[in-house]
Amino acid sequence: MAIASVDVAIIGGAVIGSSVAYHLAQRDDFKGSIAVFEKDPSYQHCASALSAASIRQQFSSAVNIDISLYGIDFLRNIGDLLEVDGDKPRIDLVEGGYLFLATPDKRSILEENHALQQKMGADIGFLEADALKAKFPWLNTSDLSAGCHGLSGEGWFDGYGLMQAFRRKARSLNVPYEPYQVVHLEKIMGGSWILTLSNGEQVEAGVVVNAAGASGGTQICLEAGFDAPVHSKKRMIFTFECRDEVPGLPLLIDPNGTYVRPEGTGFICGSSPDEEQDPDCYDYEVDYSFFEEHLWPTLATRIPAFEAIKPGAAWAGHYDVNLFDHNAFMGPVPGIEDFYIALGFSGHGLQQSPAVGRALAEHIVTGGYETLDLSELGVERLAANKPLIERNVV
Repeated sequence: MAIASVDVAIIGGAVIGSSVAYHLAQRDDFKGSIAVFEKDPSYQHCASALSAASIRQQFSSAVNIDISLYGIDFLRNIGDLLEVDGDKPRIDLVEGGYLFLATPDKRSILEENHALQQKMGADIGFLEADALKAKFPWLNTSDLSAGCHGLSGEGWFDGYGLMQAFRRKARSLNVPYEPYQVVHLEKIMGGSWILTLSNGEQVEAGVVVNAAGASGGTQICLEAGFDAPVHSKKRMIFTFECRDEVPGLPLLIDPNGTYVRPEGTGFICGSSPDEEQDPDCYDYEVDYSFFEEHLWPTLATRIPAFEAIKPGAAWAGHYDVNLFDHNAFMGPVPGIEDFYIALGFSGHGLQQSPAVGRALAEHIVTGGYETLDLSELGVERLAANKPLIERNVV
């Protein structure tokens, strides 16, 4: 490589880093240079390629709802926004909605969340148990009190396609992608950052954006002087086929956290394990007993048609989980000049990437947020011990 210095160095070239690169490069008021450093240019193991790739408005915090309302508008218009030389990217967005289900003891949480979502303009329907059964006759509602269904603005899409669309657009705007890991980061006299790369070369940068995710973001933070409570946690996705049809299945969230949604002619499902059975992890091995002992029994109870299924392929990936409050840390890090982070998305990175990329670009150029005020996701809440409570963690 020939880059000796750059105005903005972005560490991590998956969906978050590429969104930052695109949003920064397309600004008329930014004339500086940008470079993205991505250690795995094949993207074989990145979360963007291995996740279930979905978007929802059904959060319990206003900032997350705002982010997703912006995100769905971006995804709906991605063909025009990220067009390159007449080629309009497709991400096959399906607005099938989320369906959150609640037992009587959790009904009040569902009601409170729904009131906030409606207030902010999200198109979410509240359904009593009898209405759930009428709308989804294949659903076992015997233990349910109510459910909330996204009528529009929620669904699933091609996450790898979104990442590649951001990347291709950024490269068309003259942003180089360098296939090297940043193995060391330090501040030097005069205020610049020195990035040492895996090929032994060094790059001087004015601003550093750490979007390295679970595979290295925490170490980069430590070298910059910030101890981020972000950990790599393994998540597994299982596929299966069903003999009977389940018409109109949304992305269903069982009260115990198990999810399932359509995928092609079959289905995919998964769940976060209990905290005590969720160690830091970097391998990609699939534990099939998790499907057999937890997921399938839950699904067969909730949707009796799933008693007779044919299991298919399965894979594992990693979330960069923020153990402080399961929400992202994004923005400048107080006390560390010219160092920005976008980490700890805890499974929400794909759907939040349009808003986060735009917001970080705004902050880098102007010193503040212009479109959406995402200061609630700032690092300051860690030092103040004020977690951003999100009740709808999936």
